[in-house]
Amino acid sequence: MDNNALQLEQMRTKPGFIAALDQSGGSTPKALSSYGIKEDAWSNETEMFALVHQMRTRIITSPSFTGERILGAILFENTMDSDIEGQPSADYLWNVKRVVPFLKVDQGLAAEKGGVQLMKPIPNLAALLSKAQAKHIFGTKMRSFIKQANAASIKDIVNQQFEAAQQIIAAGLVPIIEPEVDIHSPEKAKAEGLLKAALLEELNELPEGQLVMLKLTLPEQNDFYAECVAHPKVARVVALSGGYSREEGNNRLRRNHGVVASFSRALIEGLSVQQSDAEYNALLDESIQSIFEASTMKTNGHRNAGEQ
Repeated sequence: MDNNALQLEQMRTKPGFIAALDQSGGSTPKALSSYGIKEDAWSNETEMFALVHQMRTRIITSPSFTGERILGAILFENTMDSDIEGQPSADYLWNVKRVVPFLKVDQGLAAEKGGVQLMKPIPNLAALLSKAQAKHIFGTKMRSFIKQANAASIKDIVNQQFEAAQQIIAAGLVPIIEPEVDIHSPEKAKAEGLLKAALLEELNELPEGQLVMLKLTLPEQNDFYAECVAHPKVARVVALSGGYSREEGNNRLRRNHGVVASFSRALIEGLSVQQSDAEYNALLDESIQSIFEASTMKTNGHRNAGEQ
């Protein structure tokens, strides 16, 4: 099997989860700050991104970060363009760690309109995709944001995602479609109903042989996305932590069969630049193990997320 076929097989069938290491732009100072690096530690963007790369490298090179439990890792462009231990980041991930590399391709969110935030236009998508291919990236990720249960707006979100997905599939990559539902939305369950209907409509129209992945907020109703999990056009359904703590995210995840994690904040919760390598690796190992277990060992109960 060539690498691409091996990677697809891993994404579709292997137990484990995806590490989302793709905070960028506006969220970068926040990510550095929670890691214990304050804003006075850098004086320009280049220095800031160098610090981020050190933070990412420490995660990726940790002995606990391997394809045994981690299926894939989502990077942002700066990480893809950098090296880890003398190899391009994506090559290091696959060759050394057996972790499938993904690239975040969206340019952030547009202003809120109609209760949602569409993606900003991605004018350089074609160039980014050919660069990603050259760098041996397997797939992409792009995020939109849903705050209210507005049917027309949610349809717009899903349409925009699938339009970009067509271009990504045509470039030989597997897109992760991420229409995040705000965990604080008073209409969360209703928004999830509208989102699922819109997703299934688009999935059913995908041409034969085309595959996408879905990255979804953990739903209010357990197993709510079961039809997406079983859909022949879906390689995998993964869940974002969306601001839930690791414990809450894991608890919800355990109640959703066939869904695995793609956590960012919840994965690196508690890690700090001040920790010794032994402390750091032990904590990361514990975090990875708890998310791995929630992704692979499911509860039989069908209690809803709001119930204890």
